[in-house]
Amino acid sequence: QVELVESGGGLVQAGGSLRLSCAASRRTVSTYAMGWFRQAPGKEREFVAAISWNGGSEKYEGSVKGRFTISRDNAKNTVYLQMNSLKPEDTAVYYCAADIDTDSAWKISRDGMDYWGKGTLVTVSS
Repeated sequence: QVELVESGGGLVQAGGSLRLSCAASRRTVSTYAMGWFRQAPGKEREFVAAISWNGGSEKYEGSVKGRFTISRDNAKNTVYLQMNSLKPEDTAVYYCAADIDTDSAWKISRDGMDYWGKGTLVTVSS
């Protein structure tokens, strides 16, 4: 079992920045690909970013590319999402997830994730 706990969400003005953290416990996630997803009110949960087990490759959803950066610190069993130039349309609950079946960012998909955190709310005001 893997427990994932997100933090760092909050209210920010458009153009601002936030850094989300995802701390894993009970089991190391250092050999797994990890992902960030988000769910806006009334919408389905969607992919945001993924990172390979060693941080060697990253994948991003098109609308966040160039603004968001995913990273990880395996010594701390933690994954991060740096979000810059935030827009009101980035408002959502952000979830961290682990896929224990792959170490590749390119294989990450919403339906393939094995463990999910409870999410952290990001609200971007205009």
